[in-house]
Amino acid sequence: MTPNPINEWISLETRRQFFGNGARGLGVAALASLMGREAAGEVGGGALDGGHFPHRAKRVIWLFMAGAPSQLDTYDYKPTMAKWFNRDLPESVRKGQRLTTMTASQSRFPIAPSMFAFGQHGDCGKRVSELLPRTGSMADDLAFIHTVWTEAINHDPAMTFIQTGSQQPGRPSLGSWLSYGLGSLNASLPSFMVMQATWTGRKEAQALFERLWGAGMLPSEYQGVTLRSVGDPVLYLSDPPGVERTTRRSMLDRLAHLNRSTADKIGDPETSARIAQYEMAYRMQTSVPELVDTSDEPQHVKDLYGPEVDTSGTYASCCLLARRMAERDVRFIQIYHRGWDQHGALPATIRRQCSDVDQPTAGLIKDLEMRGLLDDTLVIWGGEFGRTIYCQGALTKEDYGRDHHPRCFTIFLAGGGIKQGHVHGETDDFSYNITKDPVHVHDLNATILHLLGVDHEQLIHRYQGRDFRLTDVHGNVIHDLLT
Repeated sequence: MTPNPINEWISLETRRQFFGNGARGLGVAALASLMGREAAGEVGGGALDGGHFPHRAKRVIWLFMAGAPSQLDTYDYKPTMAKWFNRDLPESVRKGQRLTTMTASQSRFPIAPSMFAFGQHGDCGKRVSELLPRTGSMADDLAFIHTVWTEAINHDPAMTFIQTGSQQPGRPSLGSWLSYGLGSLNASLPSFMVMQATWTGRKEAQALFERLWGAGMLPSEYQGVTLRSVGDPVLYLSDPPGVERTTRRSMLDRLAHLNRSTADKIGDPETSARIAQYEMAYRMQTSVPELVDTSDEPQHVKDLYGPEVDTSGTYASCCLLARRMAERDVRFIQIYHRGWDQHGALPATIRRQCSDVDQPTAGLIKDLEMRGLLDDTLVIWGGEFGRTIYCQGALTKEDYGRDHHPRCFTIFLAGGGIKQGHVHGETDDFSYNITKDPVHVHDLNATILHLLGVDHEQLIHRYQGRDFRLTDVHGNVIHDLLT
């Protein structure tokens, strides 16, 4: 029997009205809840209502080395490679694994041992490159993972993958997931803040896109807020010329009234998010200038971070600001340091890159520890993948380059429930394949969420009929890393 078009239209219209009215009711309820929290000046408000179990860390500082540092020249000591200089990488090691287009056409794959010495540090005896002596001195406070691996072989998909759990753009980043799930710890600062540091290595650096700290399909209030080193620390933070603060407050009140009217009629969660963002921006007019004003920091504290700490935008300056954010209970703090993509002239450029980050990284960890903040702050250092043992381009005793290598790379963790002076996993003599205890990117993110009291399988957001999560459909907590 052919459906009657009029009856079908009436039926569809009734469903539309039903769902529309339902959405409006939910929107009004959500808005009322939001406005109640704002009026009371409360924090929290995450979808998980505090998490699934007691947390060991309550905030994260991720020091992201964009471009992929060479594990062979920093933390993964391979002394037997010295006798392999300029010999071809055996096919029994390579095993036909995927190569990038930058080296796939090379006639041979000559092995380039690291030219840098590795000294032993701390009671744990961890060997660390001479390029990172201050970080090495912190070895007893760190947990090194030599066996992280990823599914992506090029920078943008690899960075997107480790940050969002997918190589395809459009998913929420880790900081956004935590903001959404656990809420805020500070009513006057965003729960997710991002800084991009200057660098002195290779100037042709991989571009960074805002989706790396984006909220994806989550409400936009959970995206990262970028802190700038020039001009206003956050765009449009200052009152426009001729506009008094009282005038701005009155304008925001009127605008909130209009947005509430829109929310009453439509129930779009983004309208509620917009109200929250305007209110946060108003509070940030006081909180952010106070945050970035480091003139009250004692000189002995600044000395921990090195001579560039007072130069705005440097990695040292960003690390000091990260500690100040941690003090103010920003939930997720991310510093991007670019320039690690060393396909050629690696010895020269990696020296400068390590000089940028060595002292400030160690200084940040020491500063957090001295203030009692390291116990509940998780610090992460690392990039999106590793580098090859074989040389890209011409090889000499003094110079070499390395291509992308996704099958194993090194990161380290500190604080927040992490086992100290610990080394997890092993790679083969060529740092090419994992021989013990692999850690997939999803395993890493599952472990990070676990430390913050979140079950990675239960932090879910339904969108367009599908349940999404940071670790997609797999991932295991690496309990061997935990105290």
